[in-house]
Amino acid sequence: MMTNIVEVEDFTRHGERTSAFQLEVETYLERYPETQHVDVLLNDLNGVFRGKRLPIGSLLRLEKGCYFPASVYAMDILGNTVEEAGLGQALGEPDNICFPVEGTLTPSATDPQRLAQLLLTMRNQDGTPFDVEPRNVLNHLWQQLRNRGLFPVVAVELEFYLVDKKRDAEGAIQPPCSPGSDDRNRQSQVYSVDNLDCFAAVLNDIDRLARLQGIPADGALAEASPGQFEINLRHTRNVLSACDHAVQLKRLIRQVAENHGMNATFMAKPYEAWAGSGMHVHISLLDAADHNAFITDDGSDSPLLKRALAGMIDLMPASMALLAPNVNAYRRFLPEAFVPLQASWGHNNRTVALRIPCGEAENHRVEYRVAGADANPYLVVAAVLAGILHGIDNQLPLPSAITGNGHEADGRPLPIRQSDALDEFAQSSPLQKLLGERFGFVWHSCKHHELMHFERLITATEIDWMLKNA
Repeated sequence: MMTNIVEVEDFTRHGERTSAFQLEVETYLERYPETQHVDVLLNDLNGVFRGKRLPIGSLLRLEKGCYFPASVYAMDILGNTVEEAGLGQALGEPDNICFPVEGTLTPSATDPQRLAQLLLTMRNQDGTPFDVEPRNVLNHLWQQLRNRGLFPVVAVELEFYLVDKKRDAEGAIQPPCSPGSDDRNRQSQVYSVDNLDCFAAVLNDIDRLARLQGIPADGALAEASPGQFEINLRHTRNVLSACDHAVQLKRLIRQVAENHGMNATFMAKPYEAWAGSGMHVHISLLDAADHNAFITDDGSDSPLLKRALAGMIDLMPASMALLAPNVNAYRRFLPEAFVPLQASWGHNNRTVALRIPCGEAENHRVEYRVAGADANPYLVVAAVLAGILHGIDNQLPLPSAITGNGHEADGRPLPIRQSDALDEFAQSSPLQKLLGERFGFVWHSCKHHELMHFERLITATEIDWMLKNA
């Protein structure tokens, strides 16, 4: 049975019992007295927010819950219910009760003074956490580690592109401003500070509004392609909050870009010639005494780290269905693109899937480098924790660490087509058991449905090939 990490606290005010959520609302409205509406939001399988806008007078009543159909978690990327997943008409389209996630009432980036936003989480009709919601899937795995006396410390890094709302002459997306706009293949420079200048206004607003929303984000880093940036979230021991902040940051970036007449995209591979966008997860484990369990006293990798690495590597091919959740996501996986093609690990090596960065002993950690930026953060971290649990609970062989170019080393290849990844996902009993069988069935059903829809489409490339060779 899944449990919630945060228990509802009661406080006494003027002789009356006041809940933590009531205090959160009162404090918020004291700071933002002009608030008129609140967006209440569920994060679906694809990491897309679904919800509704309520008048602010309804906010306190949310403590007793509000209702959304369970089929919110059986939607494809376009918001259509996938009936094969079994959460729609087959059950009579039932509603489930949803409750606020405490600590997530923040100003909306669209209109901070008058519009608020609040995350929700869904429960089953018996009151237990709804086991298909990605946040609850992650929480279940987190609690299993905590029950073993191990406490993850997590940070998420997100890459994204800012793009012009106008398309180029060929109908493709293009950066709003770039060095040498007449040469689409000209690269900007990674870590370039000058490349930030033409995006300064939007990046400043992202930074300002992230602080306003309490999102612990570092400043933007220019990546290797025009209009591409990375923002890092700081490490936290609250795994759910780490992913809450990631999905909130994605929404904020999109809203701020819209305010500046741009679009922001977390598409894994939006440009054929330029780098894809990834989502990297840094993780370490603390023991009950708050010591880093991934390193020994002499500074070497601990036996626990080696077991965790073995588990993550063993489940990585089956986890690809979560880490690369759509057809486009697999276009990142190209040789020499700093994207891992094999389940591998190594020290201070960006060509492997699991990188152990250099640094101080207390920061000894693993960087999980496989996921695309379009993946659902809750499910990416769930895949990481599932791998760690798998390694802790089983004696698994650990391949040798990769030195040199990991793209040229031998290793277990990752599936680089969605159909292959879905097959590996469905056939992995350990991963299905860790994530929950109902979640596994729903995820596979929805993603198979999306893939079948995509494969029925006739593309412009196919037509062009056939016309030239008719």
